[in-house]
Amino acid sequence: MIVYRNIEKPLPIKNAVITIGTFDGVHQGHQSILKHIQEEAQKIGGESVVITFHPHPRLLLRPDDKSLQLISTLDEKIALLQKYGVQNIVVVPFTREFSNLSAEAYISDFLVHKFHPKKIVIGYDHHFGNNRIGNIDYLQKFKSKYSYEVDEIPKQVVSEIDVSSTKIRKALNAGNVKEAAILLGHEYTLQGIIKKGKQLGRTIGFPTANINSPEETKLIPAYGVYAVKVRYKEFVYKGMMNIGKRPTVDGMNMTIEVNIFDFDKEIYGEELKIEFVDRIRDEVKFSDIEALKNQIILDKIQVLSILN
Repeated sequence: MIVYRNIEKPLPIKNAVITIGTFDGVHQGHQSILKHIQEEAQKIGGESVVITFHPHPRLLLRPDDKSLQLISTLDEKIALLQKYGVQNIVVVPFTREFSNLSAEAYISDFLVHKFHPKKIVIGYDHHFGNNRIGNIDYLQKFKSKYSYEVDEIPKQVVSEIDVSSTKIRKALNAGNVKEAAILLGHEYTLQGIIKKGKQLGRTIGFPTANINSPEETKLIPAYGVYAVKVRYKEFVYKGMMNIGKRPTVDGMNMTIEVNIFDFDKEIYGEELKIEFVDRIRDEVKFSDIEALKNQIILDKIQVLSILN
């Protein structure tokens, strides 16, 4: 797989079959599109191409809207697109200048000049260009002039994709990571850098790695305790994660901390990848630290039974 982040020049892609979108979460609805572009590329001896944007267009076009919750960061999205077999990923810097391209310039100067596509796979409600004037009809109008074909993703499929994204966010906001994993086709992940915490966990026999909150728009699942898999470098460990304000300790700021089983390395400043398997309980305020410790012992038994 090749990731392109510089599109100043035409890209050396053979017989490109392209699709365009945010592909947030790369869930099962998206995966059907990825499979389609790969099959179409194979038919013509070409290459599959996913064009996506960074930052998310809403962050530029609606800067005062703080409601955006992304299922995947850019790095997570790239890793998932690679997992599902895409040959080329193009990360287009979404700028004010780019958003102001006319619909015709978007087709001629961007899609055609940069990619020379043999086929464009697009949803019936996909819009592009200044004021979002461009749509599937524009692409159809110019296909003879620029020698490409257009495959339209049917309304039903697009609707299912939108519904899936909504359901995934709803499930994660409720802490239902098992349902989210079914819709995604893979476990929900969270990546972050380890920072130094108050180290209370060490004193009660359950040292935790505190994870720096990822990108501001990344969706953090509901407060609670989770059974997780922890990826550190090339190794995978079992663990349990707490998301919340630690009401028994101080109840102040939201923390994301993970107790990695059978692990004793100092990893401050390094990155962990967390894969959510199941949620075992709400975050609870206990009468004292000893009561919290006793509950954590029970939590670990339950987490191990899930992960085993």
